[in-house]
Amino acid sequence: MKNRRFLLILALLLSIGFVLAACGSSDDGESSGDGGDSGEGSTEGGEESSEDFSVAMVTDVGGVDDKSFNQSSWEGLQAFGEENGLEEGEGYDYAQSDSEGDYTTNISRLVRQDYDLIYGIGYLLQPALEEVAEQNPDTNFGLVDSVSEVENIVSITFKEQEGSFLAGVAAALKTETDKIGFVGGEDGSLIRKFESGYVAGAKSINPDIEIDIQYAESFAAADRGKLIASNMYNNDIDVIYHASGATGNGVFAQAKDIKQNNPDENVWVIGVDRDQHEEGAIGDDNVTLTSMVKRVDVAVNEIATQTMEGDFPGGEVVEYGLEDEAISIAQTNEDAMTEDILSEIESWKEQISNGDITVPSTDEELEEYESSL
Repeated sequence: MKNRRFLLILALLLSIGFVLAACGSSDDGESSGDGGDSGEGSTEGGEESSEDFSVAMVTDVGGVDDKSFNQSSWEGLQAFGEENGLEEGEGYDYAQSDSEGDYTTNISRLVRQDYDLIYGIGYLLQPALEEVAEQNPDTNFGLVDSVSEVENIVSITFKEQEGSFLAGVAAALKTETDKIGFVGGEDGSLIRKFESGYVAGAKSINPDIEIDIQYAESFAAADRGKLIASNMYNNDIDVIYHASGATGNGVFAQAKDIKQNNPDENVWVIGVDRDQHEEGAIGDDNVTLTSMVKRVDVAVNEIATQTMEGDFPGGEVVEYGLEDEAISIAQTNEDAMTEDILSEIESWKEQISNGDITVPSTDEELEEYESSL
């Protein structure tokens, strides 16, 4: 009897111990508060951690190393990856397009690889990006340099005409012949913004300045860019602004050839999208006067960060300009960009930022602007 009573008491004590242990475990879970069920890799509000988030881009035909537009975009993704501890090829990546026929294939492949945000770099990718986006409504997409109405696409645009206006001011102040040039890639509304701003800026300094405007009809034809530049320089043009992606590499090549053959001849190139100072280096000289810096890198980085934090601006148009410091004029070539040029540029920049001047972005607006000079 004593043994049986002892065993019953022992069993009762063990049962009470199990109940108390269970209650203690439940209390511990509740005491962890809101973070009790948020394990590693999750954040508040449905956000993804950097470990879970991935972003990629599809280049246009200029290539990721075009020294210009695509390269700037890729540098933005590389910076985003570094800031968030991501690995290239997993957390962030790019797909190279060698022809327009690659656009849809590349975008679709990145969707199958489950990237959370996929950029189409350049307006030429819009049809392909919209087609794939409509088929994959749960994937986020970014379109650079054009506007889409598809709900899961954010449209990223820039006020290129503002920076181009300042490039025109610099060209008109630097030329010794009162003849300057413009080389565009493919003719269209986007590059016309560059052209219109450039012409308006130059004619604001000198209404009688001569401006030769030519289009290579490609963003990936360095040989064509070199030929156009050769003809321009031979016709006494001494400053050329290019808005032509990798085609502009040919413009730089021609200017450097001229400088190498005759170091005393002053020929200049104005770069585009990123600071192209390095592209103009030739020995101790440099043919890059300045560059119209368009911070595509900043834009793709910022939108990627917003998306990772659960705030993807789908269906919206996000525009960057001088006031956002996403458009600027490079001052790297201190010998060429003299104090008087920089002072004049700063004055015009202030007028644009204050709204005293509305820079034209179309042929019609340019015509109206010129008539007011």
